[in-house]
Amino acid sequence: MIDDAITRHVARLARLGLTEDEVVRMQHELSAILEYVDQVQGLELADIVPTTHAIPLSNVLREDVPTPSVSAELALREGPNVTADGFTVPRMG
Repeated sequence: MIDDAITRHVARLARLGLTEDEVVRMQHELSAILEYVDQVQGLELADIVPTTHAIPLSNVLREDVPTPSVSAELALREGPNVTADGFTVPRMG
């Protein structure tokens, strides 16, 4: 089981301010996580191929093909403050 000092050290590294009750709860939770890690480390995984995804993925993006775009005149037509070549926006302070 994780002790009080290690729990407080991990909390400090994570920049967490824990109450006494939270320290006790985190001790139990961190200990449970490490028990699961020990179980996984005990498995024979030499014949298992590493994967990045549990299901096969395919590229769902469309082909990158140039298409005609909106003209500058049409794009600027509805702007509230338009200059000859773009929009005018308020200066940031």
